Order: sequence, then structure tokens, then C-alpha cells
Amino acid sequence: MRNLNGKVIAITGGARGIGEATAKALAAAGARVAVGDLDADLAATSAQAYGGIGLPLDVTSEESFAGFLDKVEAEYGRIDGLVNNAGIMVIGRHLEAPLDAQLKQIDINLRGVAIGCHAVAPRLVAAGGGQIVNVASLAGRFAAPGCALYSGTKAGVLAFTEALDAELSPQKVRVAAVLPSFTNTGLISGTTAPRLSPAIEPEQVAAAVVKLLGKHRPTAVVPKFLAFSSASWPLYPNRLKRSMGKRTGMDTMFLEYDHAARAAYEERTTGE
Repeated sequence: MRNLNGKVIAITGGARGIGEATAKALAAAGARVAVGDLDADLAATSAQAYGGIGLPLDVTSEESFAGFLDKVEAEYGRIDGLVNNAGIMVIGRHLEAPLDAQLKQIDINLRGVAIGCHAVAPRLVAAGGGQIVNVASLAGRFAAPGCALYSGTKAGVLAFTEALDAELSPQKVRVAAVLPSFTNTGLISGTTAPRLSPAIEPEQVAAAVVKLLGKHRPTAVVPKFLAFSSASWPLYPNRLKRSMGKRTGMDTMFLEYDHAARAAYEERTTGE
């Protein structure tokens, strides 16, 4: 999809943050955009600004996801691509943070991506091809204390994406992942960015997603300067990783945070 003009792209979790920024960027590139979100009213209101449509979507439900895609096809006649963006982050010590809240990350961040790919891939194959972009995170490579399960879900998204692309590419369906760093959305409310990597803006991630939809690459790291270090990080000995974590603040950024500043995000995403 080198030219996105007229292409139909569906986005999950598109009412705010990275999802909303991506919807606006795709619309500016000429795509026809449909966003799905648990907050259907906000999704619909947001979509009015760029001429898209906003629909209700619970990514943890196969029925809801199929219904969302059915409505997109009914409105636009087809689907050319899907951006699996919906995700939440629960931070704090694993033995102290509510387990139910932590487990919701598996349901939304990983299970939701799998459901979305499973629902849209047959439609893309039948249409002769298409693109799927899964929003992962650099936390899937740089695992930090205080977000153990979140990091696990994002590492899972990366492995899932690579394997699924290998399966589907012979049928002209390509699957890629974007790996954002600390991004200025509600997801990082109350936290402090690591010293060597200031927070990026959702629009930077959106631009990377648009590029991946236009021309397939396996992954895109945002910002680009972290691509090499993130790829080589697993090769470093644990002693060096922990030393670098202390120097950069990665060792405490999800353990020592402003609970009050994060309360609204936690209530919205997990009800805790």
C-alpha cells in the first residue's frame, strides 16, 4: 500500500492517544479511517474531526471485533489494513499491584491483538492482500521493574507479529510492529521518563505507523536512535543491564511515581 489514498484502515483504541493521532495522520494521507473503542461516544466525536467513523469495540471479545469489522466493511465496502493499537499499562510492584488489574493487560494487550489479527486476516486474504500493524512497545525489549506483566505482553506481541507475518506473507498479508518509547499519553501519567530518552509525542508514533502501512518493514522503533540499543539489549549481561537501569532511572520509573496523578488513568482502564 505505497499510496494510502482511498485505502480503508481500521484502528483499535482510536478515541485518544496514539490511536487518535494515527487516525488523523492516516486521514491526512488520504485514507478512509474507522476507529473502534470502548468509549464509543468519544471515538465518534473524535472521528468527526477528520471525516472518519467511530464505533464501539471491545478487543477482548471475538464477537465485538467481528461486529466492528462488519460495520467497517458495510460503511466502506472493504478493509485494507488494521492497526491493533488498544492497550493498557499497570505499573507498580508485581506483588503489590492488584492481580486482576495486571491480568487485564494480557486480555487487552496480547489477547486483543491475537483476536484482531484472527478476525481481519481472512478478510484481507480474500481481498487479495493487506497490512496489519501491531502497536507493541520498547518495554517488550527493555523490561523494567514495575511493569513486568506489561513488558511480557509487549514481548509477546513482538514474537506473535514476527511469526504471523511469516505465515501470512505468502498470501500477501504483511504484519509489522511499531515499538514506541515513553509516549506522552495517559498511559505514562504520573511517571518520569528515563534520563537518556525524553518522552515522545503520539504524532511521532503515528508517523511511523503510516510509513509501515505504506511500505512493509518488520518493525519500526520510535525514536529511531533507540533501534540499535533495543535490538542488542538482550545480549547484554544482567549485571550491565541493571547498572544502566540505575544510571538512566529505568530501575525506578515504574516503582516510584505520582499515584494521585495516575489515579484517573487507572480508574478508566482497570477500575482500580
